Amino acid sequence: AAFLVMKKTGGKLLTFQSVLPTIGIGSLSGRAVEGKNNISAGSKEPHKLLQPLDGTLRTMGIEFAEHQVSVDLFISTQSYVDIASLSVISRTTGGQVYYYYPFSDLSDSMKLYNDLRWNVTRQQGFEAVMRVRCSQGIQVQDYFGNFCRRIPSEVDLPAIDCDKAIMVTLKHDSKLQEKSVCSFQCALLYTSVWGQRKIRVSNLSLPCTDILSGLFRSADLETHISCISKQVAYEIPSVPLAHLRDQVANACIDILYSYRKFCTTGASHKQLVLPEKLSLLPLFILALLKSNGLRSDGSLDDRSFWMNYISALPTSLLIPFLYPRMISIHDIHEKEPMNSIPSRIPLSSEHISDEGIYLLENGIDCLIFVGGSVQRNLLYQFFGVSSVEEISNQYVLKEYDNPLSKKLSAILNEIRVLRCSYLRLRFCRRGDSSGMMFFSHMVEDQMSTGPSYYGYLMQIQSQVQSKLS
Repeated sequence: AAFLVMKKTGGKLLTFQSVLPTIGIGSLSGRAVEGKNNISAGSKEPHKLLQPLDGTLRTMGIEFAEHQVSVDLFISTQSYVDIASLSVISRTTGGQVYYYYPFSDLSDSMKLYNDLRWNVTRQQGFEAVMRVRCSQGIQVQDYFGNFCRRIPSEVDLPAIDCDKAIMVTLKHDSKLQEKSVCSFQCALLYTSVWGQRKIRVSNLSLPCTDILSGLFRSADLETHISCISKQVAYEIPSVPLAHLRDQVANACIDILYSYRKFCTTGASHKQLVLPEKLSLLPLFILALLKSNGLRSDGSLDDRSFWMNYISALPTSLLIPFLYPRMISIHDIHEKEPMNSIPSRIPLSSEHISDEGIYLLENGIDCLIFVGGSVQRNLLYQFFGVSSVEEISNQYVLKEYDNPLSKKLSAILNEIRVLRCSYLRLRFCRRGDSSGMMFFSHMVEDQMSTGPSYYGYLMQIQSQVQSKLS
């Protein structure tokens, strides 16, 4: 009904969903049980449960896009809702999926309110068309993101905003001359919220080289990880999980093997040599392998949301989503600037003390872990309680009239501004499910989903060495 009203003018449609739609057009059936049975039985095709149930919603999405209607989906639920099917319309129309699970009116209402407010007030445009052009010898290979693509050379975007990115992969179809320049142009034609038709053109020229070491010296680690992550997110519904994990691991090994073979001399074959600009490549690859999208124990909705969220995420927000920021707040100094964020701590349980309080954020969630032996005066100043047991998982953080509490609020607000997200606040402690959730983000620890960071480096060294010999 809403689409019929907006059909003539186009625009943005905000949809709120809390249960699995089982009646009407595009009705769905529960596939969560089927997914668990397939995984436990070792089925070779559980990834197909991450595909839309049928083509009905995809056809609707294409029709919406043709009439310049974008759909943002807000899902606040405590059960399975088949995000794999529901998200098709948002993905096709340049929209976004917001996922609040398990939803709590007490702790999630402010997150929902601020997400909704930012959704309608941020910089955005409508009825957009984007095309990337390249100089001779290079051509566009593919586009990745949330859009509708009716012709190969351009993408249609019923809506575009400042929080979304579109990745473009390129290939060269003829030899590029040394010291020549290759040029790129991205043109975006759109309508502003004031009804003005505008065009934004971005130009870039880069030198060509046939020296591989020069390529490694100018490599951009975050862009590389973003590229691998988006390609993996695109393939999740169609490729078995084991093959995807091997594909990600092999990408890292091939890069380090090429650097070791062609760009280093004199180093022992038994030594793992990392390029300076890609020194953290194994760490971020390990974080990707342990993320929800590539874990076999993740729920269908969690994996579907991960896949959709990654596909349109800018590089600046994708990296902290894979490898969250963790800081200690029990030792923050009152004399430091109020909005100064403390230095980050490696994601390892070795750096977590039972006498400390830690904040971990990934751009969506903010987890505050409170150790079991924290001093009472710290608990009282930060949370207004005298013992850890008084803090429930749905505790709502308040600002108290003392320097430490004001400092914590200032840090949290500064992070929210940086992430353009209100952050969903959760409290965690040892001995219950909240503590397990917190420690599941310790990427550098050994887990059921993968080795420790040190162990992974040893694996990579062994495989690079094997290829060299």
